[in-house]
Amino acid sequence: MLPSQSLGLRGLALLLALAAAGCATRPDPDDAEGLAEFRETNDPFEPANRAMFEVHEVADRYVLQPVAEAYRDILPQPIRSGIRNVLGNLRAPVILANDLLQGNIPRARITLGRFMVNSTLGVGGLLDVAREWGVPGHSEDFGQTLAVWGAGEGFYMFVPLFGPSSPRDLGGQAVDLAINPLSWLGQGLIVDAAGWTQLGLTVVDTREALLEPIDQVRATSLDPYSTLRSAYRQRRAFEIRNQESPGGNVVGPSGVTGFGQGVTAPGGPDAAPPPAR
Repeated sequence: MLPSQSLGLRGLALLLALAAAGCATRPDPDDAEGLAEFRETNDPFEPANRAMFEVHEVADRYVLQPVAEAYRDILPQPIRSGIRNVLGNLRAPVILANDLLQGNIPRARITLGRFMVNSTLGVGGLLDVAREWGVPGHSEDFGQTLAVWGAGEGFYMFVPLFGPSSPRDLGGQAVDLAINPLSWLGQGLIVDAAGWTQLGLTVVDTREALLEPIDQVRATSLDPYSTLRSAYRQRRAFEIRNQESPGGNVVGPSGVTGFGQGVTAPGGPDAAPPPAR
């Protein structure tokens, strides 16, 4: 089992733990405004989610953020861009599978064409030649596929290190890990090393892309938890409709809840976050 698969299973275990945790107090039935807000936020386990958010914040401030800052300071932009391009290219088979599962043949053609061009002329994906030719990428995941098939998102949840999510998206992540061709390579020292390297670079690359947006949320929002919750749910709604989110890339790139696999969303690290709720 690749390390990313193991983490996916742990995420599902955390989902069960979260479901068993304390629930938010449901407003009085006569409080129409309170009930509407309760349904809108879709966060019945808010006390437990906020506790998990605080755990995540400690890990982020003392581990993830310093590592991401060192990564930016040590590696020049061209090298970081090359790594990001490779990570995005490695995810292309998963994106293609979800394009096809959604019956979106035009986007599947784009994904396949980009993968072939960038894997060859782009030297294994180091260069995003397809984007230079006017064919930008997009991201799809099985959580989006489930939404297209009519599955509801379920309740909002926050998983430390993974970030904002939902049962649909966390379950979709497990399926994406299973259909990733890299997970079919079996086991062994080289395979395990490749899996850990891809996972580590994905985490660091994504966190580096979010240095400015996360700092801005912390500095300007009275309640960062609510801001990230709102941003995540808005972003996912736009992604399911295959639209660009006007709010920028605040809670992580497309592909995996929390820290994504390849930064493909528009805006990047300089995108402004949506207003706090």
